[in-house]
Amino acid sequence: MKVWKKFSRNPLGVFGLFLVIVFAIVALLAPVISPMPADQANVRSVLSIPSQMAQDGYSSQPTNPTPKHPMGLSENGYDIKFGIVWGARTAFIISVIIVALSLLIGLVIGTLAGYFGGWLDTVMMRFTDIIFAFPAILLLIVLVTVFGRQVLVLVLTFAAVNWATYARLIRSEILKVKRLEYVEAARGLGASNPLIILRHVLPNSVSSLLVVVSNDIGSIVVTFAALSFIGVGAPAGFPDWGQLINLSRNWITQPQYWYTYLYPGLTIIFFSLAWNLVGDSLRDAIDPRSR
Repeated sequence: MKVWKKFSRNPLGVFGLFLVIVFAIVALLAPVISPMPADQANVRSVLSIPSQMAQDGYSSQPTNPTPKHPMGLSENGYDIKFGIVWGARTAFIISVIIVALSLLIGLVIGTLAGYFGGWLDTVMMRFTDIIFAFPAILLLIVLVTVFGRQVLVLVLTFAAVNWATYARLIRSEILKVKRLEYVEAARGLGASNPLIILRHVLPNSVSSLLVVVSNDIGSIVVTFAALSFIGVGAPAGFPDWGQLINLSRNWITQPQYWYTYLYPGLTIIFFSLAWNLVGDSLRDAIDPRSR
């Protein structure tokens, strides 16, 4: 409750949370806001994403907004409104799954390395250093090129690259927590290592991860869109904001086609901004040194 009270006093954090809620509502109500084509009407679950954006023709040029397509059509006739609405669901599902997988891997490696130390810590942290040695975007491009442009491959590739940050952060927290009095008391009473880790060490070490998780959800969507923009992201036509930006690249210099890049560009900016504002406000609320 104290954290929420401090968070609610930050107007930027509240605004960021409001934007997140708006995007979440759009993602949940995507079938209502922008119904799917008849050939994909079997996609009904809230975790389902159509394999392709709705199309109206196959024109090589964008089509100006009309009452039927209020945001216009992109190159190849893709409905921009459909891509933005369903792209919100894509953004949430993809980013949450990637963060969850990365967090799980990072927690396991960071906890084992920080708690037990010794040669295990050395081996795991040197492996983590190898991951950090490669630029993340370059490593993603290489892995996607090798294993193929499929959504599942992209998710696993992101998780394989992203876990190192969580591992290093949780290790540093556990190195401090494991030396505190209540942990020593539990050890003195004969508690097993798994019990100490799960009941005493991890619960008091993960609060700092909330800020990183929040910021990562926004940054993953930006990186995912960047991969789609350069042609190594999701398959062509997949409802993703980066795909819409990619389809507008040939028309950016022509002002009459402003709608092809403005709508998806602003959507990406606001989504990333929302999570960064939430993350920064969480940091201020959790940090006992903040005023």
